Amino acid sequence: MIKKLLIANRGEIALRILRACKDLGIKTVAVHSEVDRDLMHVRLADESVCIGPADSRESYLLPSSIISAAEITNADAIHPGFGFLSENADFAEQVTQSDFIFVGPKSETIKLMGDKILAKKAMNEVGITGIPGSKGEVSKDISENKRIAKEVGYPVLVKAAHGGGGRGMRTVDKEEDLEEAIKLTKNEAKLAFGNDTVFIEKFLQRPRHIEFQVLCDNFGHAICLGERDCSMQRKHQKVIEEAPAPEINQETRERMSKLVTDACKKINYIGAGTFEFLYQDGEFYFIEMNTRIQVEHPVTEMITGIDIVRQQLLIASGEKVGYSQEQIEIRGHAIECRINAENSETFIPCPGTIDQFHAPGGPGVRMDTHIYNGYKVPPNYDSMIGKLISYGNNRDAAIRRMSNALNEIVIDGIETNINLQKKLILDDVFQKGGFSINYLENKFKKDNGSK
Repeated sequence: MIKKLLIANRGEIALRILRACKDLGIKTVAVHSEVDRDLMHVRLADESVCIGPADSRESYLLPSSIISAAEITNADAIHPGFGFLSENADFAEQVTQSDFIFVGPKSETIKLMGDKILAKKAMNEVGITGIPGSKGEVSKDISENKRIAKEVGYPVLVKAAHGGGGRGMRTVDKEEDLEEAIKLTKNEAKLAFGNDTVFIEKFLQRPRHIEFQVLCDNFGHAICLGERDCSMQRKHQKVIEEAPAPEINQETRERMSKLVTDACKKINYIGAGTFEFLYQDGEFYFIEMNTRIQVEHPVTEMITGIDIVRQQLLIASGEKVGYSQEQIEIRGHAIECRINAENSETFIPCPGTIDQFHAPGGPGVRMDTHIYNGYKVPPNYDSMIGKLISYGNNRDAAIRRMSNALNEIVIDGIETNINLQKKLILDDVFQKGGFSINYLENKFKKDNGSK
């Protein structure tokens, strides 16, 4: 068993990891930037180390500082959480070369799945199809790129091979715009990800975003914990997630579960991971695999009863996955609303001091957050300050509980997106389910146009 774990992250996920460690009797080390001294997990950790200034490039994104902190505190493992260095293959390799346990897959697996072109090729080999498009990087010959785009049919998407977070992609509606779109996307990808490799794929008009959660150990065992629907998005950023996905039947779930677990065995995957798909007209199209814990993992925990972070730690400690696929039973329905420190209409981040915080409660309500009365939300990081999760015997019950919880939660002193979430959870289209990833963006455009 891991004896002491360094948490290489901040905010609610760092606190989530700390709680899992406490349950397992693992001592914890919190690393933090200069502005994060008062984070709740820093207060609760057995030890803490300041690793640099507020700028994440000089703290949370600096592998040498994190590994040095692990060395001076005699930690034996590092958990990267999500974001920051969580999918950085070089960091994972440095961690293991420094004789620490990396809570996640091997660096070569992260590297493989971090390249969307290579990942699609690997998935094709196990029968998981991607979106139609170029076989690899775009050609230097624009006429060849135009031929491919015409073949798959406009509109197409020019996409960064190493992208993420909604950056590094452009929609192209007609042939005369393709060359400029490739040029702009390559420049954006180079600046954002340090790699300007881009490819072309068909732009699906009304897909849903459905992902499958997996757990794999060092002994060749892989299980799937069902799927989540993450189609409620704004600018490719998830706003509301739920599990299971509406209108996905048990037969489809079992078929996809076998496909993704077979893929895990093929690439020797270890730890928690998520296969992301676009789903349209009854077909799943692979887009990427996230080789880390997901922001939305709590909804899967609620419907399966399995603590995914705990399983990560046990697997990293050399234990087998604690469940067989036959033991996985999906019960009820869960919904997660991301709570952000931002204006509900402009989406501008709103850092500041929280004067009053009251977490909602009651049966089937869970609040994952690091905030407290008097906590100062810094302007330096992502605006997400918590995740509100509801659970019910069915989707309607989960929606009702979420609506009640959103009305009960109190966060005073800063602006949040709670009012937006209240509107979305009662939205007629959301309540029916089965909407596409374009729904929310189109709704905003329609609402703004009617003012």
